[in-house]
Amino acid sequence: MSARTTDGPGGAATLRRALDRLEGLFHHGIGLVVGALGLVMIAVPAAETLARRFLGADVPGASVVVQNLTLWVGFLGALLAAGSGRHLALSTAEVLPQGWPRRAAGLLTRCTSAGTSALLAWASWKLVAADTASERTIVLGIPVWWSEAVMPVAFGFMALRFAWRSGEGPQRWADRAAGATAIVAALALGRATPAPGLVWLLGMLVLLAFLAGAPVFVAMAGTAMLLFWRDGTPIAAVPAETFRLVSSATLPAIPLLTVAGYVLAEGGAARRLVRAYKGFLGWMPGGVAVMVAFVCAIFTTFTGGSGVTILALGGLLLPTLLEEGYPEGFSLGLVTASGSLGLLFPPSLPVILYGVVAQVPIGHLFLGGLVPGLLMVLVVAGYGMFVGRRHRVARQPFHPGEAFRALWEAKWDLGLPTVVVAAVVSGYATVVEAAALGCAYALVVEMAVFRTIHPWRDLPRVLAVASTLLGSVIILLGVAMGLSSWLVDAEVPSRLVEWTTTHVHSPHLFLLALNVGLLLLGSVLEIYAAIVVLAPLVAPIGAAYGIDPVHLGVVFLANLELGFLFPPMGLNLFLSASRFRKPLPYLYARTAPFLVILAVGVLLITYLDPITTGVVRLFTR
Repeated sequence: MSARTTDGPGGAATLRRALDRLEGLFHHGIGLVVGALGLVMIAVPAAETLARRFLGADVPGASVVVQNLTLWVGFLGALLAAGSGRHLALSTAEVLPQGWPRRAAGLLTRCTSAGTSALLAWASWKLVAADTASERTIVLGIPVWWSEAVMPVAFGFMALRFAWRSGEGPQRWADRAAGATAIVAALALGRATPAPGLVWLLGMLVLLAFLAGAPVFVAMAGTAMLLFWRDGTPIAAVPAETFRLVSSATLPAIPLLTVAGYVLAEGGAARRLVRAYKGFLGWMPGGVAVMVAFVCAIFTTFTGGSGVTILALGGLLLPTLLEEGYPEGFSLGLVTASGSLGLLFPPSLPVILYGVVAQVPIGHLFLGGLVPGLLMVLVVAGYGMFVGRRHRVARQPFHPGEAFRALWEAKWDLGLPTVVVAAVVSGYATVVEAAALGCAYALVVEMAVFRTIHPWRDLPRVLAVASTLLGSVIILLGVAMGLSSWLVDAEVPSRLVEWTTTHVHSPHLFLLALNVGLLLLGSVLEIYAAIVVLAPLVAPIGAAYGIDPVHLGVVFLANLELGFLFPPMGLNLFLSASRFRKPLPYLYARTAPFLVILAVGVLLITYLDPITTGVVRLFTR
């Protein structure tokens, strides 16, 4: 009896450990591959910049190689994100009651994710199969389908991973069977003839799964494939549009700057920046609160609107505020609100992406965003000074020696945005090349100057973690391109322009409606997806009203920045609730003052267009 008992559960436990170990080795291997590809992505454009500068020659096919490496790094990173549960999603599952409601929501999201990923794998395979007969090549005779092949492979493994993760608790095998059934059902539906009632039913299922916490890319891909399926268009149009991302010459700047930001964050840049800003601003009324606003803004410039600022700086900034005597509610609200400040400053990734999607000069967007970005920081800093004075928070004496020593220690961290911006503005490098130089700069600083990242022990892990976030962004951009393609095919932008210009006669009224709409959508959509889907709709309407495209872009991004704080689903609210273990309603109340003052800032940016267009004209005469 004892032997049989040991063989049963013991054998199951041994099998489970073996599978877990195999899974760990698989993901570790993928992480090493992604890290190696990431280093090549950094080296190629950096080498091209130096070769052109000192040898007067370009590296043949360098830009094409980097663009296709972006696809590979993105999709392999997305596979890692699926394994660690880090795809961008609403955190609504956390507000559901424990027990069967949360379990049912989790099973729905994972089954929907597994089925959608399987369908994407099948659609991607159809695309690859169609291109195997093509003579198109990337560079050096490499066929195009070799690059495309990463999509069906990654989507297929993601489907299996989502199905396997469906198994949790005593019913794990029943749940995994449900995940496998979802894969089979999705593949069967892909070959079926669409029926209107079925399309609506599946659409509601995708929406429900999204609200329950399914990844945003699943909701967008599922919606896009349903729309194409309903219209009789092959759903391979979605991965085809995803692959079209490769043609964007500027896209590789996003992964390169993402890696640079992660490297600095891992290397202790946050601590050094806090010390420097505290040394120079701590003497002011509310000086530490002002420091928080500026440090977060600087940090967000090279990490983008990904929420990394709250996760990386929150554990350092919140205790600092509390030690100085600031109220807990204000401190939480300040850190949460400051997590998206700096979104308009160079080299911000959302600004680069908006320029690519809306076809607005990226340099002009950065120029136009300087004063509005500073305005958003100053209104938060001003409120911090008001609270500091009201609560009689002690000021620290100004010690020039300490301040300049702290600044000297942080000079390398502050140098990253300087290197990137100077390389672009001077014409020394393209945006992608500047991003690669910035990434190489960050690696050298942390590995050789501060020696906080060991090249063999730490760097592979840092690159793998960065690729996880990168993968969740790239795959989201890809499927959002598919949804945008359907919108264009359905002539939605032109119809929207016609309807808006017919019913809204004032540009100011249009801008007000845009403020409200983007605030609501920005609180639900992830910022990169919002840019890809909404910018092509908004840009032509703005042109119809004669609104300067740079000003429209700054207004667009400022509204999305505000959406990070808008209840009930603003990204910063969920990240802060998770990071500091506070209930969402508590954070809604604590961030409300910041939401109001930032809204005033957005309205000033919207209706005082000289603060954007004037700066552009000043520097581009």
